[in-house]
Amino acid sequence: MKADIARDAIKRAAQSLFAARGVDAVSVRDILMAAGQKNGASLHYYFGSKDDLVAQLVIDGARLIDERRNARLDALEAAGGPGSLREVMEVLILPSTDLGRNGGEGDYLRFISTFSLQNRVAFDAIVGDGWNRGYQRCLDHIRRLAPAAPEVLERRLVFLSLGLRAVMTAREAALASNPEHPFWHPDATLDDLVATLVGMVAPAS
Repeated sequence: MKADIARDAIKRAAQSLFAARGVDAVSVRDILMAAGQKNGASLHYYFGSKDDLVAQLVIDGARLIDERRNARLDALEAAGGPGSLREVMEVLILPSTDLGRNGGEGDYLRFISTFSLQNRVAFDAIVGDGWNRGYQRCLDHIRRLAPAAPEVLERRLVFLSLGLRAVMTAREAALASNPEHPFWHPDATLDDLVATLVGMVAPAS
């Protein structure tokens, strides 16, 4: 339907602009121009406000990643796992790849990375506890599998969270400009990232 096409065009244009400039630097007019919408009230008609549009974009991506993580964990747990930290790190990482609407990485991670840094309170209010269940399940498995002392492990989980977002955002940006990027494109790079995250939470030898 025409309305669905318009809504999708506005969402795609807004997310790309937010990823490139940050939410606060993008106006409603910027979004409508990028989306090819001549009706100046169309964003308000479809979404209510720019803030409502931002919230919808955050939830759309968070829901997709969370659903992917939970599906992977459900399968592992049904088979008696996960039995290793590597399996858990794969669940954390892989659902955050290939987020583009028409294939490729898209720009969701860059959008939420910038938004959460500049508007942390708003970001936390949008996400809440609703769309990070898969992430929390992963943390529970890490706590079960990692033999580090609890106080050490909790610090390392903070490092893991911050590091994972930074790395995946950098990967998304690089692949957006060059899908065959020599460093980020090979599967071995993600394999090395998994191994790095395992090392972050495992005790030093």
